[in-house]
Amino acid sequence: MESAAGAESNGEHELIGWFEDVSENTGYVQTQTLCRILELNSGVEYLKKWLGDINVQEMEASALESLYTSLVPLASHADLETYIQRIADGDTSPILTNQPITTLSLSSGTTEGRQKYVPFTRHSSQTTLQIFQLAAAYRSRVYPITPGRRILEFIYSSKQFKTKGGLIAGTATTHYFASEEFKIKQEKTKSFTCSPEEVISSGDYKQSTYCHLLLGLHFHDEVEFITSTFAYSIVQAFRAFEELWRNICSDIREGIVSSRISLPKVRKAVSDIISPNPGLASWIEASCKELEDKDWFGLIPKLWPNAKYVYSIMTGSMQPYLKKLRHYAGDLPLVSADYGSTESWIGANIDPSSPPENVTFAVIPTFSYFEFIPLNRQNQNCSSSIYDFIEDEPVPLSQVKIGQEYEIVLTTFTGLYRYRLGDVVEVAGFHKGTPKLNFICRRKLILTVNIDKNTEKDLQSVVEVGSQLLGKTKAELVDFTSHADLVKQPGHYIIYWEIKGEADDKVLSECCNEMDACFVDQGYIVSRKTHSIGPLELCIVERGTFKKILDHFIGKGAALSQFKTPRCTADEVLLRILNVCTIKRFHSTAYG
Repeated sequence: MESAAGAESNGEHELIGWFEDVSENTGYVQTQTLCRILELNSGVEYLKKWLGDINVQEMEASALESLYTSLVPLASHADLETYIQRIADGDTSPILTNQPITTLSLSSGTTEGRQKYVPFTRHSSQTTLQIFQLAAAYRSRVYPITPGRRILEFIYSSKQFKTKGGLIAGTATTHYFASEEFKIKQEKTKSFTCSPEEVISSGDYKQSTYCHLLLGLHFHDEVEFITSTFAYSIVQAFRAFEELWRNICSDIREGIVSSRISLPKVRKAVSDIISPNPGLASWIEASCKELEDKDWFGLIPKLWPNAKYVYSIMTGSMQPYLKKLRHYAGDLPLVSADYGSTESWIGANIDPSSPPENVTFAVIPTFSYFEFIPLNRQNQNCSSSIYDFIEDEPVPLSQVKIGQEYEIVLTTFTGLYRYRLGDVVEVAGFHKGTPKLNFICRRKLILTVNIDKNTEKDLQSVVEVGSQLLGKTKAELVDFTSHADLVKQPGHYIIYWEIKGEADDKVLSECCNEMDACFVDQGYIVSRKTHSIGPLELCIVERGTFKKILDHFIGKGAALSQFKTPRCTADEVLLRILNVCTIKRFHSTAYG
């Protein structure tokens, strides 16, 4: 065991050494990365449209970089959609890449209301493996783990399907969990998931969650850390555990899988692992009764005593789940996972001891060619809304400045050229020569009625303040979303809350008033004072409403591993679910 651990430490040392080297001279590394992308995809239809017959192999690297950024325009997904659709329909000519694209990733669809195709190649899986190994190497410096132990991973694949042209389509996480790189990751990091492939790929997230929990407890003393792609999935799993623990105890005691697991392959795979263990079942039962009296505070360290931390994406739209995740984690550290998108991985968390609220991500300059559009507020004194920007010309990664906000632009090995990602980041510092980014939010404006501009981050801040008033009661906020209602005039914001526990109407009315008063965007304040925006409406929905929304997205092909509750929606199906499930309505009197 010692030699295995030593070999792993050497591997981690080499990986960190590699990253330190590429971080030292990011300008050179980025130029070479762009040249490599253009050489591999020289002559493809999209590039030929802008670069003509230029022979990129014969050009000097820095000259090619300048030519590329001056001739190839910035692009959105809409600009590339027809090219990607042709690939999906079976056109095998070199449209975006010279390498054949046989797989397409689907974005979650929760941000913009519909799923998008994004090219996925072997390079996508390889960079996923590389960033997972790199992040694990940095984490092991702070939280060393024992080789050969287990990870309780709440991970889920969605169903893959074939496009008109015969390409495999599915979520990026689904492709990765099915790839050889996922198996290699476990071998390289010497940490093995508790659940077999049949559980991960069951296609039924409720049955998968039950089995993840069952097998996590079967291996409870081997589990080194708890993880999922997004914090939402961990919170969702432990909320379910509060209702399921007695059934799980019974399964462990008898060594028989519950009848609620109806998928034959899943039943067999789990049955092959578990065996009767009355002693463990009794310990779990006693622990859960004790935890129930504490409202499940410290559930994770109680049931997984050797766990060292909880690891997941906890930034952006995941921040509202941190309070509940901390409740379950007790004194265990929360470690934010790395920064990426369906289109490309971007940066690694190389300071895992930082709390999620302060986490930064060091850009990995070999993964893609990165540019940054400087974003400057039009009126620094009048608005907190981060969408109120004047854009400057994009700058390369080596020229970003601390404290400046930017939108990220990607050129990838998978056929995206000067692609606007839509993420707003702030440069918080540098690791040697590579910037450390603080994720701010998606650039997409989500709430607007008149001259008001409020983003996801603005909404989250308002909901956080309003929900603090629930502390007067025994209620807690489970989840939320919003809608800008333009049907009734004047238009107004509707915020939908699902709460657990009981809160009286007086407190909920106070919450409504507090949220309305807490929007600090000047456009909103002026519009409320002049009554050109109506009073904020708070709708309380029945328990289980947001599970119905999750089920809706899962039914459309999303994977739980990639699910993010949409923080603002105009989707008619979601609004129908929300309005049918509304049990109470409150209207603000904050502006009289």
